[in-house]
Amino acid sequence: MARQNDSTVTEFVLEGLTDRPELQLPLFFLFLRIYGVTAMGNLGMILLITFNSKLQSPKYFFLGNMTFLDLNLSAIDLFYSSVITPKLMENFVWEQNVISYPGCMTQLFFFCFFATAECYMLTAMAYDRYVAICSPLLYNVTMSPKVCSVLVTGVYIMASIGAVPFTISMIMLFFCEDNVIHHYFCDIPPLLKLSCSITYINELLVVLVGGFNVLATIMAIIISYAFILCNILQIPSAEGKSKAFSTCGSHLTAIGVSYGSIIFMYFKPSSSSNTAQEKVASVFYTTVIPMLNPLIYSWRNKEVRNVLSKAIGMRYGPLQGSN
Repeated sequence: MARQNDSTVTEFVLEGLTDRPELQLPLFFLFLRIYGVTAMGNLGMILLITFNSKLQSPKYFFLGNMTFLDLNLSAIDLFYSSVITPKLMENFVWEQNVISYPGCMTQLFFFCFFATAECYMLTAMAYDRYVAICSPLLYNVTMSPKVCSVLVTGVYIMASIGAVPFTISMIMLFFCEDNVIHHYFCDIPPLLKLSCSITYINELLVVLVGGFNVLATIMAIIISYAFILCNILQIPSAEGKSKAFSTCGSHLTAIGVSYGSIIFMYFKPSSSSNTAQEKVASVFYTTVIPMLNPLIYSWRNKEVRNVLSKAIGMRYGPLQGSN
C-alpha cells in the first residue's frame, strides 16, 4: 500500500443516488422529510427517557443509547444519519457534489463507528431481553445501572476498534486521477474500486474485522434468543407466550433489517456486485433504519405512548377523547 501523501487526489466527487433530473427534487424532499422524522423521533425518545422517571429502567437505558447512535455532536447533532443524509441531499440540489479527501475519510470513520456500534447495541439489547424473560425476578439486580453503563461503554469501545483499522488502511491507499465515487457517500467498496494501490489488506480487513463484528454479534443474539425461546415454550398459557413473543418482536424486526442490509452489502460475491442494488441497501441502513428505530422500539410501547400523551397533554392540554 502506498502512503496517503503520495495521492494525487485532494477531493472526491460523489455520484449520488440517481442521475435522472426528474427525480432530483422529489427525492430531495423525501430525504428531507426522512431526516426530519429521524431527528424529531430520536431526539424525542432521548428527552422522554432522560426526563421521565417511569422510563428509568435498563430496557429504556439501552433504548436511549440506541437512539443516541442517531444523534450528532450538536445534541449530539444527529450523528449516524447526519454523517450521511445531508451530503446525500446535496446531490439533489448541486450539479456536482464534492467532498474533500479529509472530509471523505472522516465520513468513512464515523460511518464505520456508528454502524458497528449499532450492531453491538442490538446485541446488548438481546441480552437485556434474555434477562427480562428468563430471569425476571433478578432483572433489576442483573441489569443494574452499573452493568448497563459497562455494556454501553463496551459497545463504543468495540465500535472504535472496528472503525479505526478501516480508516487507517484507507488513508494508506493511493488514489490516482479518477476521483468519482460511484455512490452517495464514502463507503469502503466504492473507494477500493478507485484506488491505484493493491487493496488486498483492505479487503482482508473487511472479511476479518467486519466478519468478526457481524459473526460475534449474530452468535450472541442467536444464543440469547435460543434461551428465550426455550423459556417461552415452557410458559403454559397461550396469552403468556404471546406476550413474551411480542416483547421481542420489535427487536427481531430491527435485527433482520439491519443485518440483512449489511450482509447483502459487504458479504456477497464480488461477481454479483450491482451499484444500484448496493445504493438501495445502503439507503436502508443509513437513513431508513435510524428513522424506524423510535417507531419499532418505542412508539409501539404502551408505557412510552402513555408518557408521550401525558407530555403532550401538559404542553397543549388534554388530547381529544381522553378523560
